Amino acid sequence: MERHVGAEIKGNSAQTKLLKTLIQQFAPSKASILVEGESGTGKELVARGIHQASERRGPFVPVNCGAIAPELLESELFGHASGAFTGAKKSREGLFRVANGGTLFLDEIGEMPLAMQSSLLRVLEQKAIRPVGTEKEIPVDVRVVAATNRDLEQEVKQGRFRADLFYRLNVLRIDVKPLRERKQDIQDLVPFFTRILAKELGIEEPKWAHQDIQALMGYNWPGNIRELRNLIERSILLRQSPASQLLGIEVAQPISVDTPELGEEGYPLEWSLKEVEKAHILSVVEKHQGNKSAAARDLGVARKTLERKFKEWGNESYPCV
Repeated sequence: MERHVGAEIKGNSAQTKLLKTLIQQFAPSKASILVEGESGTGKELVARGIHQASERRGPFVPVNCGAIAPELLESELFGHASGAFTGAKKSREGLFRVANGGTLFLDEIGEMPLAMQSSLLRVLEQKAIRPVGTEKEIPVDVRVVAATNRDLEQEVKQGRFRADLFYRLNVLRIDVKPLRERKQDIQDLVPFFTRILAKELGIEEPKWAHQDIQALMGYNWPGNIRELRNLIERSILLRQSPASQLLGIEVAQPISVDTPELGEEGYPLEWSLKEVEKAHILSVVEKHQGNKSAAARDLGVARKTLERKFKEWGNESYPCV
């Protein structure tokens, strides 16, 4: 089991060692687990680690409670019968049944509507679901791991989260510390992200200087591990050192709507990684009159990587050859 956790959770700081220990200790239990932490700290990775270190043989099924329309969440989790509501032409079993024998990861549980919280509590207590549009109870064997970046105790006090559900989920709790409180992990995370992202992008793995790691450890990382991963990907793509990318973040000033401040590459500093990546790739493709093979060589990536990017953007019709 240690092999699974070690493979998924990177870092050797005291906080991360404790995190791995808690995962090992909690994994055998059937009790619900509440994973707390800021956005981008890797809460889903922790939930996966718990599942992988457990003896549960069913699937790990993640769902973001804030990404599903409130009126559809009950059907998404519990399923529905054919004709249960307008548009329900076929029956659906729901994610609890999909996760039977495994783990259901309820991300952003604090976004769940109060009415739905009551239904979830009932399922956790009775270990059975009732699909929308039926009276039939279906038993389920599901371990629930919930995650939030909110202070649920405060949410309970303010009436936005049910106290009984909070106590039902909070049997075991894991607090995932922000990256700024475990900066030692950066020494392990940077080479890990560099290796997997270079392979994904089809680019030769760069070797960062010692000064780059030191510069990254001097930053507070408000976006946590997700922000670090994005910065490493941007550095690989633009063939610039992480330190130079970090400098652009730290010196960025409030940006005027009319005259956006530009970074060294000529892109507005408020652009996301995806926007920078897309603009850079499109500019190189345009330089080669739409020749993807030539553009891929110029970018140092495989042509299939370029094809995948255009498919993601929905730009298959771009006049490339």
